Amino acid sequence: MLYFTDSTTKSPDTRAMIMKMLTVGPFAANCYIVASSKTKQGMIIDPGAEAKVILTTVQQMGLSISLIAITHAHIDHVGALREVQEKTNAQFAIHEAEKGFLFTAPMRMLTSLGISPVKSPPRPDRILKDGDGIDIGDLHFEVLHTPGHSSGGICLSGHGVVFSGDTLFNLGVGRTDFPGMSHERLMKSIYDKLMVLPDETIVYPGHGPPTTIGDERRGNSFLQDYCP
Repeated sequence: MLYFTDSTTKSPDTRAMIMKMLTVGPFAANCYIVASSKTKQGMIIDPGAEAKVILTTVQQMGLSISLIAITHAHIDHVGALREVQEKTNAQFAIHEAEKGFLFTAPMRMLTSLGISPVKSPPRPDRILKDGDGIDIGDLHFEVLHTPGHSSGGICLSGHGVVFSGDTLFNLGVGRTDFPGMSHERLMKSIYDKLMVLPDETIVYPGHGPPTTIGDERRGNSFLQDYCP
């Protein structure tokens, strides 16, 4: 499954962000290509599958990729990581609490589903923690540590958008029924890190269509049922 979404968002200081969403692989995961329209410097978020499609899109957009950011180490978000990094020579960044799962969780998940293994992910070049900044050209994003779906799950917030990985979906939240996951931690992460963002913030999730913080605050039954 593969589809494209284009978006251009202007931040309050008039710097422009260009973004393309690709939905790739058998798990229909969203991969995001994000760049400065001024410098054409970009990053890729969660290259989960279909490396050739991702790389071709980058070339068509005329971008130079300096960073690959992974929201969490599940196979549907890292399956094309090695090939994409080898072709772009970009640095690879992941949260410090997730790096220990990088070489075991993807392979274990594939084996359990009866799917042939993919190339193992490379070792990270940059270890992220909550509150870190990511600069891409003249764009700036903040790392939000949002554990629950995974120990080192992160979201990236900036320029009126948040890339939420598998933390928050359109009218849904990440699953927490596998070992090492925690529904309570996930809901606390969403409440403490995402629900404090402005209502107009656009949410680009790891699966499914975009939404906004305001729409989720008003209509997401998981959030309405949560009592912090």
